[in-house]
Amino acid sequence: MSLYEFFRRSSVDLAVDLGTANTVVFVHGRGIVFTEPSVVALETVNGVTSVRAVGDDAKLMMGKTPDNVRTVRPLRNGVIADIDVAEQMIKYFIRKAQGGRRGLAASRPEIVICVPSGSTQVERRAIREAVTQAGARKVWLIDEPMAAAIGAGLPINDPVGSMIVDIGGGTTEVGIISVQGLAMTMSVRVGGDRMDDAIIAAVRRYHNLIIGEATAERVKKNFGAAWIEEGQEPVTVSIRGRDVTRGVPHEIQVTQAELVNALAEPVSQIVQAVRAALENTAPEIAADIIDAGIMMTGGGSLLRGIDKVLAEATGLPVSIAENPLDCVALGAGKALEDPGYRGVLHTA
Repeated sequence: MSLYEFFRRSSVDLAVDLGTANTVVFVHGRGIVFTEPSVVALETVNGVTSVRAVGDDAKLMMGKTPDNVRTVRPLRNGVIADIDVAEQMIKYFIRKAQGGRRGLAASRPEIVICVPSGSTQVERRAIREAVTQAGARKVWLIDEPMAAAIGAGLPINDPVGSMIVDIGGGTTEVGIISVQGLAMTMSVRVGGDRMDDAIIAAVRRYHNLIIGEATAERVKKNFGAAWIEEGQEPVTVSIRGRDVTRGVPHEIQVTQAELVNALAEPVSQIVQAVRAALENTAPEIAADIIDAGIMMTGGGSLLRGIDKVLAEATGLPVSIAENPLDCVALGAGKALEDPGYRGVLHTA
């Protein structure tokens, strides 16, 4: 048996949606095995910095750490901002996917990594380098809109135009796909993080209250909306934070309408990206999209009413994928497992 065959049979090959907010890991033959926040907690003792926690445990520490511990999100806007920390995080996820096994054979998987379609060659090289240094035998890249389309079950192999809008933590990916290729793609650095920032800014501006990222994210998920139906009962949200003027803990009441106003700008930027992609689409593909409509994936697609806003702005039918949070990882996993999708993978 050759050394390559030894590694191939001994390793656990993976597809990874390495997201700004969360990392979703797909294992060959098993499907999605876990989803964890893309967060690392670093501890400094006597001038030496080491990893204290990764994923769920690290996220629980956000905003609550002592001076010698800091939480880091190594990805920003869908690309690596801190390559050393990203490498440590990826190593942890590889080891966890392999059931905690250590050793040469267990640490050399083939990995498919999802990347924003608008990422530069430098950013793609940084991702490949981090994954290789973390222990991958071979690294494949797949554009996020393509992975999302495969995961959502769109007919990417057919000569039929399909449109996908994937709203992640750091970026929104708009892709128009036909015959295993991206006929048009738009990538804007607006997503769930920008929505959280908008809520933080609005609460401070109008209520003199400082809140953290975790609180803003929780409010967005539970009460955030892009659209309020006519006649809908008014909803009021309790938000706790620190009063700017008095410097003491304080609780306020915010209406859902205020949250809609706070989120209007990032939602508008997403709509503009979709319209720009449609304006630059070939006429024959545009004709297909009239029938098929727009498919939405990603955590941002779960924002209440965002599908209605998009439908109103484009005049097209809009639907949300059955499992929007996992579509990108599922699509990357299919490309890893099924030779019929291998044409969508690339190395640069």
